[in-house]
Amino acid sequence: MTRPYPLGLLLAGRRVLVVGGGAVATRRVPALLSAGARVTIVSPSLTPALQGLADRLVWVQRRFRPSDVDGAWLVHVAVDDPAAAAQVSAAAEARRVFCVRADDRHAASAWTPATTRHGRVTVAVTAGGDHRRAVIVRDAVDALLSAQAGLVESDDPAGDDAGLPASAQAPGDATGEPDRRGSVALVGGGPGDPELITVKGRRLLATADVVVADRLAPGLLLDELRPEVLLIDASKIPYGPGSTQDQINRVLVEHALAGRFVVRLKGGDPFVFGRGGEEVLACARAGVPVVVVPGVTSAVAAPAAGGVPVTHRGVAHEFVVVSGHLPPGHPESLVDWSTLGRLRGTVCVLMGLRNLAAIADTLMGAGRAPVTPVAVIQDGTTRAQRAIRTTLARAAADAAAEDLRPPAVIVIGDVAHVLSP
Repeated sequence: MTRPYPLGLLLAGRRVLVVGGGAVATRRVPALLSAGARVTIVSPSLTPALQGLADRLVWVQRRFRPSDVDGAWLVHVAVDDPAAAAQVSAAAEARRVFCVRADDRHAASAWTPATTRHGRVTVAVTAGGDHRRAVIVRDAVDALLSAQAGLVESDDPAGDDAGLPASAQAPGDATGEPDRRGSVALVGGGPGDPELITVKGRRLLATADVVVADRLAPGLLLDELRPEVLLIDASKIPYGPGSTQDQINRVLVEHALAGRFVVRLKGGDPFVFGRGGEEVLACARAGVPVVVVPGVTSAVAAPAAGGVPVTHRGVAHEFVVVSGHLPPGHPESLVDWSTLGRLRGTVCVLMGLRNLAAIADTLMGAGRAPVTPVAVIQDGTTRAQRAIRTTLARAAADAAAEDLRPPAVIVIGDVAHVLSP
């Protein structure tokens, strides 16, 4: 076999074509976006996770045409139909554009390597096209880099969402990792930056047979999964299509009862508005063992990444985390907004951007001053992070003017401005 020529592609601002909108694309697109590529997906449909990235890519909702390759620097074929894949790679070959094929690496002109990232250091392994061997070598290198973290520490003070140090071991191997087949792990993936998943969460993810992932789970973690892992997109796009909780519970139980190790990968922490408790109960009823791996919640991490401490000496001795997905006064809301309006401390609102105007009016009506400082942090801890500082009276208007979108954390209280220059 001809040896590949190793090369690092600088894709920032360059068009990359992805054909297919299923599980393979769900795994690959976040890494392309992280590299700054202008991603175009051609597919009749998209997974909910990819729909959640719609404002960061171009979706052409139809089947592939050869002219779609025009202007692309790289093509990823993410379909399992050999005939359709061959049509795409033939169009790329005719236009001298490198093409990655998920269905047949031997028919491709480029391979996607097994990758590990430590800050600005990226290691990519191809192993002659044997992806399983590449993963083993990648993980051995990752272990060495992890042991020498000071040598590869990122010099980017803002942090970036470029990587997850992956350390995979097969269940029951010589490392002593227990065989978890027939069980479920609820893993908190953290607020967005893949490096903020816990060591235990990363290890369990690397040994999974099945991964059931939410839209808010860090996308680059999916790019590090072993090729044989079954990825199930359980995304719940706000106010849009997605899997119902009963469906998710059923998937977890069915795969575990079939003898597989299932990782339920969530954004943030499984028990902070993550409905992890319902999944634990569903597994318990079915006799499926469950382990819960806490995650870094965006309620604290996103404000911190935006320069906002949720408490500060002499400013706030309390903070409350509240869901804002239902507006004040909604008959199903369990939040006592009037009480929150009388508090002096910090109020962190998750999932409340759509209802921010009603929330602000209610809090001001209950006693919060209109000039109360507010910070709104979108996509906290990722490269897409944006933040504004404003006041309670102007928060909704300013967030709309800046076109802030979910996921966003709203911080209400004097701490929102305490670290401002």
